[in-house]
Amino acid sequence: MWVWSKLSAVKWADAWEERFYGNPNSVISGIKGGKSIRVEVYCENEGGALEIKEQFGGTVRELKTRNWVAMSAPKVEPLMIRDRLIISQVEVAKGIYPDKKVIVIPPEMAFGTGDHPTTATCLRLLVDHSERVPSGWSFLDLGTGSGVLAIAGKLLGAGKVKAFDFDAKAVEVAALNIERNQITGIEIFEADVFEWKNSQKFQVVAANLFSTVLVEALPLMTKWIESRGRLILSGILAEQWEEVLSKAKECRFQLVSDKKIGKWVTASFDAP
Repeated sequence: MWVWSKLSAVKWADAWEERFYGNPNSVISGIKGGKSIRVEVYCENEGGALEIKEQFGGTVRELKTRNWVAMSAPKVEPLMIRDRLIISQVEVAKGIYPDKKVIVIPPEMAFGTGDHPTTATCLRLLVDHSERVPSGWSFLDLGTGSGVLAIAGKLLGAGKVKAFDFDAKAVEVAALNIERNQITGIEIFEADVFEWKNSQKFQVVAANLFSTVLVEALPLMTKWIESRGRLILSGILAEQWEEVLSKAKECRFQLVSDKKIGKWVTASFDAP
């Protein structure tokens, strides 16, 4: 077994929690004095730990243990979204819920399984919107992570779907999840939101990103969304919500709804 670790300022604890949410082998612990935290991710092989180091720095070391298999994650109960979608970590859910649209997202690296408040609320808003529009709507998923939003979009009636992430490993995991769920018609690729060259417009755009990224990227989103299209924003810490809202209004997006769960805010807007 190998472990990646990194020391960080305590003010970044929420960001690290969001980044590694859904990974049962991640640990965030406080350091005596209260000003720093240690972030650790345990990996079965050195390659997995080195991939994380390449992204975030830190250190990698080997741990001598005979009980790694016994540390496997406890099973998480399936997540029901508006009585239409089931998000599960295991395939057997498809047999248990034959009348529902089941998405299987096993925990992979650090890309979540759909149960984090930011992703779960995005899914609820996506379901709500899909019930109000004809099928075939176009969908752009920014910061796709595990690919769960893109997959949900397809199951809810989207036609053209594009999804990207700046993290190559996330794109790899999302592609595996798309294949695992036997979904076709999703274009998945690696890109930076600030460098992506795009001339198409979409009827629905979802961006589950850090607040600082959302604020900078909102002007770009005005070019990627159709007039009167629906924008779903998430990944917003409550204390940063007003800044994001102000920028959205500056870009002429009209707030439709906002939902706070714990320290996270998710919101939907109509495009100008």
